[in-house]
Amino acid sequence: MDYLQRLRQERPVVYLLVLLVGVWVGFQVLLVVAQLLLGPFALPAWAPLALVLAVLVLIARRQQRSR
Repeated sequence: MDYLQRLRQERPVVYLLVLLVGVWVGFQVLLVVAQLLLGPFALPAWAPLALVLAVLVLIARRQQRSR
């Protein structure tokens, strides 16, 4: 964690790029997992995306309530 704090202070552009790539890769992994789980049900192609977004919204709402 100290490395990320130092990177954020010394090179904010590199930090933001690493952060964006990490979020993008994490989202892609979530989509692949959702596709694997929903694949046998013959749902439309947008169903995994809708599932992932719905789960992320639920998590965000629970975090707001706990504050």
